Amino acid sequence: MRNPCPLNRPMRPPETMDDTALLPRSALLLSAFDGPQPDWMAAAKYLSARGIELDLGFTPRRFATGHANLNFLVRCGEHWAVLRRPPNGPLPAGAHDMAREHKVLSRLHEQFPLAPRSLAYCADESVLGAPFLLVEYRDGIVISGSKPAHVHLDRERGAQLSRQMIRVLTELHRVDPRAVGLDGLGRPDGFLQRAVKGWGQRAAQAWGANRPPEAEAVLAWLTTHIPAARETSLLHCDFKLDNFIVDPDTLEPVALVDWDMSTRGDPLFDLATLLSYWADANDPEVMHDLDQMPTAQPGFASRDDALQAYAIATRRDVSQFLFHRVLCLLKLAVVFAQLHKRWDPVDPGTNKYARFEKLSLELLKYCDSVRQGHLH
Repeated sequence: MRNPCPLNRPMRPPETMDDTALLPRSALLLSAFDGPQPDWMAAAKYLSARGIELDLGFTPRRFATGHANLNFLVRCGEHWAVLRRPPNGPLPAGAHDMAREHKVLSRLHEQFPLAPRSLAYCADESVLGAPFLLVEYRDGIVISGSKPAHVHLDRERGAQLSRQMIRVLTELHRVDPRAVGLDGLGRPDGFLQRAVKGWGQRAAQAWGANRPPEAEAVLAWLTTHIPAARETSLLHCDFKLDNFIVDPDTLEPVALVDWDMSTRGDPLFDLATLLSYWADANDPEVMHDLDQMPTAQPGFASRDDALQAYAIATRRDVSQFLFHRVLCLLKLAVVFAQLHKRWDPVDPGTNKYARFEKLSLELLKYCDSVRQGHLH
């Protein structure tokens, strides 16, 4: 694979140029970054010392998609790259781990070509205010939301995207961690027990003394229904459609991104994460308010059909999948409660987080109904 960041070239000084004329054809970028501008000169100096030229003649532009991590399109020599760092403010424990993502993306591409290669990692928070990562750029589009505006989805394409998501997840779970030097990643023993405990702790932090009774009921049920440990796989831990970059013409995947929570553990956790975002046409309103994937549109597989397709492709037993589904719905409710804390009524740039409190509580009620067998 060619190196998208040529090394050992002199750093170009800032100069005036027409940024829009240079942009890759498919990148969806913000016209301006609504926050403190990173110190690009400091980043350039850090990378230059490691043989990578950050072109200061191009003004880095933030990607328009995503709720959390800050991702910037940057120019390195003659090629594009992505500079990626955590959001500003306090971070939940274990989230936005740039060191973990660098470790995974430095190696995984050898066996899993959809993983973009990490080019550099900076742990020194004095450079940009947080650790950051430089990753190779893959050109394509991101299909986000329940009704994406920039791509036409018909029945055939819906079916195609359904198959692709299950196929790629299956391929990821077939990667041998030892073959890519990731057999020391995470702690697979006791993975599900720690997941229940960890998301219980995050629920307590997210809702505080006002933790809803549904959270208590769900956590009590999860604690007594943890399946016996079976297989261990590499996990993405946020596997969903808008973490794919796809070709704008064919919709074939060109990259799977956002690996900052990746680990090793029960592969059904990844499947349950995907299906927690997967809305069916006849789902309750909250699953449509989630507005994450267009799976309720004609042509997409149902959630049950996606589950069975994975089971057939992997020959894995999914008879206890209700546990994984409830756990990942709880996880999703907690994540949106955490994201709501980023809302600042005096900062218009945070308005997208305003609706997340109500959404998190409705997701939690839905999760409890799934637990009780009232919904699926």
